[in-house]
Amino acid sequence: MRDFAHLLDRLSLTASRHAKLTLVRDYLAATPDPERGYALAAMTGNLTFRAAKPAMIRDAVASRVDARLFALSYDFVGDLAETAALIWPARPEAARLSNRAPTLADVVEALDGADRKTAAARMETWLDALDADGRWALLKLITGGLRVGLSVRLARQAVLMLAGPEVGPVAIGDLEEIWHGLVPPYGDLFAWLEGRGPRPAPEPAGRFRPAMLAHALDAGTELADITPDRFAAEWKWDGVRVQAVREQGQARLYTRTGEDISPAFPDLMAALDFEGVIDGELVIRRGDALGSFGDLQQRLNRKTASAALTASHPAAIRAYDLLGEGDEDLRALPFRDRRARLEAFVARHAGSRLDLSPLQPFDSPAHLEALRAAPPEGDARLAEGLMLKRWDSPYLAGRPKGPWFKWKRDPFLVDAVMLYAQRGHGKRSGLYSDFTFGVWRAGALTPVGKAYFGFTDAELKVLDRFVRENTVESFGPVRRVRAEPDHGVVLEIAFEGLQRSPRHKSGLAMRFPRIHRLRLDKPPKEADDIAVLERLLSGAGDPV
Repeated sequence: MRDFAHLLDRLSLTASRHAKLTLVRDYLAATPDPERGYALAAMTGNLTFRAAKPAMIRDAVASRVDARLFALSYDFVGDLAETAALIWPARPEAARLSNRAPTLADVVEALDGADRKTAAARMETWLDALDADGRWALLKLITGGLRVGLSVRLARQAVLMLAGPEVGPVAIGDLEEIWHGLVPPYGDLFAWLEGRGPRPAPEPAGRFRPAMLAHALDAGTELADITPDRFAAEWKWDGVRVQAVREQGQARLYTRTGEDISPAFPDLMAALDFEGVIDGELVIRRGDALGSFGDLQQRLNRKTASAALTASHPAAIRAYDLLGEGDEDLRALPFRDRRARLEAFVARHAGSRLDLSPLQPFDSPAHLEALRAAPPEGDARLAEGLMLKRWDSPYLAGRPKGPWFKWKRDPFLVDAVMLYAQRGHGKRSGLYSDFTFGVWRAGALTPVGKAYFGFTDAELKVLDRFVRENTVESFGPVRRVRAEPDHGVVLEIAFEGLQRSPRHKSGLAMRFPRIHRLRLDKPPKEADDIAVLERLLSGAGDPV
């Protein structure tokens, strides 16, 4: 556990991608099985403990530490695991009696299937036996919140660096092809890479295919190359990218990262009657009309869905691509051929739960630019922008440069006033970095959203200083700041859309709000009125 803690600490303090790769590779090379396999599972988000919840940590600390002291410490540190690790009282006699600190494998195997009472007792014993760094790693592990700046793909690339000469270079796509058939602690994976065993086989049926992703289009340098003889254009629908698989009696629905969300969409899975693999967008569809992303949010992040919810918010797939038909793998075919196969496929299986994402004809880059800026009426008004795909591109795992581009619509902008601030987490734990902002309504400021990114490090220091010098009232970790007509901070907020929301005081909810820039040149009295947002909402339909 101490070695794992040391790795996490170094990763969190390292910005270089190459350095992170080297750190993970060296750890995996020097650490025996099954320890390294569990570490890999933790770094790729493949460890979950049913009984381990943040409340368990709070209860454990409350039994050892004064509640007021913990509250003040948590407010200052801003991270539950870090606060608990630092404030946990040392018990040298318990450490001596425990014989040794737990290994990562000890923790994983002991918590697997444990009930909450057992998990809490074991956690307290381990906290007694570990130093502060070990306690921090333990708590991050069991709550699943590592947050050390290491992507899943980067961790997998580090694993491939272990491949010996007898195996030869292994492409990341080859690993992703078999990844979802692997189970922690990945003994068969390490054996293959080190030349001690065969290549693990992918799941025989119903498996996830690694998704192909697009690069953002640089309109200044790349738009001129987007011509209709080389590229197809289609709308980038505002839903969730999914992969629907039906093979040999196995029916599954995956997110683009391979998470199986089938149990949350039983109505959709029951309605799909094809045999193949479709890449598409998960949407809410009522008759011929697409629902908003807000409608889809009612179905997301649920383990199950009630009959009433499936009836009021029927899920559907708008198909982009066909990756497999029957037992035939189509991914090596050019997009032009896959598209023709997709059109015929959907024509045979289309219905209220499956339709085709239509191609958008264009004759020049300028035509595309006009379409993106002003989509035609109908479903296109709900699109986030355009997808541009080379006609000759095979379906490649990852984000290859050149075959696919996404060109999102420009965000909406509004000037709002900072109302509340809260400390961040991790590297931002000492700074106020989470901000609630509002606009004017009948002479008073009303909250319309929250944002915690979009600013530079220098701008964050400016915002943090303002909060510290202008706090009016405290509510636990939250600070209310001065926000008067002639005194306050105006933030230019960028967002992707609006929708009605009874859960918010303003009656509106923003999609993906972020701080676009600081408007230190503006006094709060010049910030926007709620009428500006209402006009945006009514001018483009509900939602924007």
